[in-house]
Amino acid sequence: MANQPVLFIHGLWLHASSWQPWIDLFTAEGYAPVAPLWPGERDTVAATREHPDDVADKGIDEVTKHFAGIIEAMDVPPVIIGHSFGGLITEKLIGEGYGNAGVAIDPAQIKGVLPLPFRQLRSSFPVLSNPANIHKPISLTRDQFAYGFANQLPEEEATELYDRWTVPSTVRPIFQAAAANFRMHSEAAVDTKNEDRGPLLLIAGGEDNTVPEVTTDATLKQYRDSNAVTELITFRDRGHSLVIDHGWRDVATEVLVWLQQQGLGD
Repeated sequence: MANQPVLFIHGLWLHASSWQPWIDLFTAEGYAPVAPLWPGERDTVAATREHPDDVADKGIDEVTKHFAGIIEAMDVPPVIIGHSFGGLITEKLIGEGYGNAGVAIDPAQIKGVLPLPFRQLRSSFPVLSNPANIHKPISLTRDQFAYGFANQLPEEEATELYDRWTVPSTVRPIFQAAAANFRMHSEAAVDTKNEDRGPLLLIAGGEDNTVPEVTTDATLKQYRDSNAVTELITFRDRGHSLVIDHGWRDVATEVLVWLQQQGLGD
C-alpha cells in the first residue's frame, strides 16, 4: 500500500523549503510529503529573492487552483497542511473536496470571520496602507518580521529565521481577505458547510500577532453548520513562527497524533 501523501502549503513571505524539517519528520513517520512552490516561486530562497516580480500579483484563487492541479495529479488524495495563507488555501481545498484531511495552522481569516484585533491591523498595516502594493512583490523588513512572526523569539533566533527563510511575496491575498466581508463573491470564501469533506484541524498560536487566537476561534465557529470533523488546538505561548522556530516539532507532533486519530497514519 502506498504511503499516505502529505501536501504542505506555506504562507506569505516564507519559502517552500522552510517545510524541510517537517518533510524529514513525516517521511520518517511513514508518510510521503511534498512542499510544492507557489506560482512564480523559484527553487531556492536566493533565486526567489533575485526574481521578486515573478511572485507578484497572485491572488487566492490562482494559488488555490495551482495546488488543486497538483493534488489532481496524485494517485492518492493527500493530507493538506497549510500555514497562514497556506492555511486559508487548505480550508478552501478541503471545502471543495480535495484531500483526505486538512490542517490549517494560524490560518488567514476567511470570509465571515469578523474579529480584527489591533495587533492584526498593526501587522498588516505596512501592506494595506498603500493600495498600490496589491500589484507589487513585497518583502518584510527585519522589524516587520520580528513583530508579525517572531514576537515570541529571542532576537538572535528571529534574525536567523529572517535571513534563512524569508522571500518577497505577493500581497494580493491580504487585500482580498481584508475586503472579504464586503464582497459577495470573495476569493477568501470557504465552503464551511460541506459535510462530505475530510476532517479539519485548526491550530492557533496564543501570542500570534499576524493571525491572533481570537481570529482562529472565530474561524472554528464558521464550521458550526457542518457535521464533518472540525477541531482546534491552541499553543498558548506561540507566535506566527511556530512552524519554523525552535518549537516546530511540538506542533508537528500534535499534527501527527491527530492524523493517527483520524486513521491517516501507519
